[in-house]
Amino acid sequence: MLVVFSILFALSNLLDIVAAQRVFAHVIVGNNGAYDKAQWMSDIRLAQTAGIDGFVLNMGTPWAGMIANQVSLAFQASNEVANEFKLFFSFDYEGGTTGPWNPSDVVTALQYVENYSYAKHPYTQFQNTGKAIVSTFEGSNQVGDWSGIKAQFSSRGLYFIPEYTSKDPNWHRGHLDVIDGVFSWNMWPDGPHDMPTDPASDPDVAWKGVNGQYMMGVSPWFFTDLPLYGKQRLWRGDNLWHQRWEHVYDIKPQFVQIVTWNDFGESHYIGPIWNQGIPNQEGANAHRYVDNMPHDGWRALLPHYIATYKSGGVEPAVTTEKLSFWYRLSPAASGSTDGVVCNAPWQTTYPPNQCMEDKVFFTALVKSLPATISVQIGGNSPTNFQATKTGLNHFSQPFSGQTGVVSIRIIRNGATAVQGNGAAISTGPSNGIANYNAWVGSA
Repeated sequence: MLVVFSILFALSNLLDIVAAQRVFAHVIVGNNGAYDKAQWMSDIRLAQTAGIDGFVLNMGTPWAGMIANQVSLAFQASNEVANEFKLFFSFDYEGGTTGPWNPSDVVTALQYVENYSYAKHPYTQFQNTGKAIVSTFEGSNQVGDWSGIKAQFSSRGLYFIPEYTSKDPNWHRGHLDVIDGVFSWNMWPDGPHDMPTDPASDPDVAWKGVNGQYMMGVSPWFFTDLPLYGKQRLWRGDNLWHQRWEHVYDIKPQFVQIVTWNDFGESHYIGPIWNQGIPNQEGANAHRYVDNMPHDGWRALLPHYIATYKSGGVEPAVTTEKLSFWYRLSPAASGSTDGVVCNAPWQTTYPPNQCMEDKVFFTALVKSLPATISVQIGGNSPTNFQATKTGLNHFSQPFSGQTGVVSIRIIRNGATAVQGNGAAISTGPSNGIANYNAWVGSA
């Protein structure tokens, strides 16, 4: 789901971004139908503050109408906020209302951006060949369309890095005459496990091994309860946000794509909640699990994670101490599953409570030692953890039957340096239906 462009770009600027590592956030344009330019500008500013280099604009069919209008607003907003914030398209072959993208509409969309009235501004994130990035969400059955599409832009070139995770990495090697790089949607664990990191079984190693040009996905969570769309599942989140960034440092991909900025229906949004973007059709009402469940706290440590990625895994010096923390608001087994299972239909499924841990997860960014991180649930005694290094320190604390407001502090020499308070944990959901979404805070 992503793409890019605006192609008149000075050679001097090209030299500045040769082989540069970049971090993008996946934006579902279809959820932004009620946006105006000011809202796009607000989101771009928030993303820039978090260290994000650009948005991947996921677009379902048809191009004409709302999608084209919102793309125009996004480019206008990017131009007015800062030239260094990049946009590129991800053509969603499984979204929209008129079926998969046909080649002529893809060309129309790309030409629209190429001929955009702000073309002198460097929206496009180039690869080291100076080509504009284009991506997809699925569409492997239409891979043959892309030779002709790319031929339409031969004077400048397209850098095609699709997401075809329904096919294995070896399949991609047979299409390297069209594919320039790969992006994998495999970023959540299978069942009651963490993502594998052993090179023999690590999917990121396999995907990067296709041709070395890899866009790695990083996501904090996944939970959806939308029976209208046949989507009632979750994958383990828990420590995932921190673990994936730690793994980025090992894999060293050329690009990182955060999934997502605003997919509220799947609960992996890191942007602000936008009420009109929450699925609310009959039988597909995500307000039940999204309302009052902010995720902004996942952006708090992004500047540090991203800077570490771009420096080859070396953490920068810490000037401001911070906390990021997240948890579910009741034990996983305390309410009705409402038909939700752990894992997708093509995997072995499990009851949700076998995959999700009843814990408070938290990461402290500390600038000096010693430092104690204290976690307290309600009126219970606090539990203390010792930071082992300057920079990022990640921990978790089981609920252990405790209820009440969550308080987390960084303590040094007996004094509180940073304190954050979060929503109360209860014994069970008030409506009897489990909410497997995360409440996320920061300080």
